[in-house]
Amino acid sequence: MRSLEGWGLLGLALLLVVVLPALNALPAGTALRVSDFTLNLFGKFLAYAILALGIDLIWGYTGVLSLGHGVFFGLGAYAMGMHLMLEIGTRSVYGNVLPDFMVWNRVTELPLFWKPFYSVPFTLLAIVLVPALFAFVFGYFTFRSRIRGVYFSIITQALALSTWLMFNRNAMNLGGTNGLSGFKSIFGFTLNSAATQRGLYVATALCLCGAFVLCRYITRSPAGRVLIAIRDSETRVLFSGYSPAAFKLFVFVVSAVLAGVAGALYAPQVGIITPAKIGVLPSIEMIIWVAVGGRGTLLGPVVGALGVNWLQSLLTTHYPDLWLLVLGGLFVAVVLFFPDGVVGTAQKLLARLGPRGGAGARLGARPEEVKGSEKAETPTGVSHLEAR
Repeated sequence: MRSLEGWGLLGLALLLVVVLPALNALPAGTALRVSDFTLNLFGKFLAYAILALGIDLIWGYTGVLSLGHGVFFGLGAYAMGMHLMLEIGTRSVYGNVLPDFMVWNRVTELPLFWKPFYSVPFTLLAIVLVPALFAFVFGYFTFRSRIRGVYFSIITQALALSTWLMFNRNAMNLGGTNGLSGFKSIFGFTLNSAATQRGLYVATALCLCGAFVLCRYITRSPAGRVLIAIRDSETRVLFSGYSPAAFKLFVFVVSAVLAGVAGALYAPQVGIITPAKIGVLPSIEMIIWVAVGGRGTLLGPVVGALGVNWLQSLLTTHYPDLWLLVLGGLFVAVVLFFPDGVVGTAQKLLARLGPRGGAGARLGARPEEVKGSEKAETPTGVSHLEAR
């Protein structure tokens, strides 16, 4: 069964990394050709999937609901956007080396914190380190104070709101409500080129595969077992001699880095990044992707991010007024009728149809999924720790 799952994941990776770009490279008019628009759209969805994997680590496997991951997504996107704005140079509307919005705001000199973003290595480091450091500082004081549950969710929601308000201010010299846009090139390659967009898509798909492998390694390691135990019963983990705060801080930083990388891949493909992607509403939408796909499954967040955003693209094109109603109804349906999400529900059905019927045997299974077992009342992660 595991080999079959592995081959399925490998096939999906080849489809995303090799097949779709190859179909896009076919001559125009070919029946099987994937259009540039479609490939670009899927590139955006794959960036969302990387973000969803990070949320699944902190929420699905550790049980910590963060409603502020839009902040880390935005930090990575703005880091990339600042470099792309500086690459424009004198090709801007006003022919000034300063970004256009600074000319509008009568800024006469490039702010000091912008200047390092001329460097490509610094930009790539900032994409990773800025969200990581921000998450480390925030998480250190929050988890050290033993803030958890709904209180942590409220604090992260407040973080998203305050960051959104801050980035909307023109005094920040980050474009205000209009954000950063009008990118011309990335690392010397013209963004309008089909080959460049194809390269960005391949880079995003490879990053998604790398993020999936990283998350899979973490969740199947001893540290992953501790994360599951924290989700099931944090108090018992504490009594077992482990420090839940340290493990939660670790996974919170990892999820923030994944969100930052996703944002950096999103910005050049979409061509714009604004504070609208940082606020409370987009952060809640990200949670819906994971819930619909199935939290605590890794594959579920990918499916949820792709499926929900594809549905959004379809509905907003033909029935724009219905999207918010559908999104709300989808979330209510997940909570009431299939709380394990699409992938989680499918796993339970396959396990029941299988020869062993052991749905609770898989990694990350919730205690209520273990039926007919004398260990049904013991959280899976905690029982593993006690066995040690």
